[in-house]
Amino acid sequence: MTDKKDDFIFGLRPVIEAIEAGKTIDKIFVQNALQGPIYTELKAILAKNKIRPNYVPVEKLNRFTRKNHQGVVAFISDVPFHKVEDIVPQLFEEGKTPFLLILDRLTDVRNFGAICRTAECVGVDAVIIPEKGAAPINSDAIKTSAGALYNVKICKEPNLAHVVDFLQQSGISVFAASEKAQKLIYDVDFKEPCAIVMGNEETGISKEVLHHADEKIKLPIEGKIQSLNVSVACGAILYEAVRQKMKANSGL
Repeated sequence: MTDKKDDFIFGLRPVIEAIEAGKTIDKIFVQNALQGPIYTELKAILAKNKIRPNYVPVEKLNRFTRKNHQGVVAFISDVPFHKVEDIVPQLFEEGKTPFLLILDRLTDVRNFGAICRTAECVGVDAVIIPEKGAAPINSDAIKTSAGALYNVKICKEPNLAHVVDFLQQSGISVFAASEKAQKLIYDVDFKEPCAIVMGNEETGISKEVLHHADEKIKLPIEGKIQSLNVSVACGAILYEAVRQKMKANSGL
């Protein structure tokens, strides 16, 4: 069965049919210790399509729907997902200077949508998010992005630290936004291939990702409130990067 309002489907057979029909699965939740021949079929299809389920207690599934979910609920997305290892070589082959954005476990749908809207406006080549712990890419996210999610590539990856390593090996510098950074955003070079990392609304960037980054950067804060909304902060950083790129392209 489906529920268009909440962008999810539930039931073993409907989820199997959705995956086989090529629907983009944003997140899938499976009841702990679920068994049975149809679930065995679903498990094989998930493995074949490299979809990683979240195993949860039945109480969580019951919060999604009161109907007979048969131990599985899947959230679907109209937005296709890409792989960063495909995107980066393509950008270099096209002669572009990669400009990427990594969002480390942002959970607020409106923040995510607003950031993607800004990212599309400034020409970010791809937005990279983790498979787990990220805001759902649903109708609310698309609406908040003003449709930008249809125009910017979204890469969903199982391990962001590994992504950072891959980017660095590809010649892309990774800048992590952190309030504890020493360098201001105006003191680093965004003109070369780069990726900017923004962290979770409450806890910031994970220690593992922060450790792997090339530079930690921050915005100047002069007021008593020592932090900005992540969407606002991200917009300021992205536009500093654009300013540097435009200046370089103009030959000034």
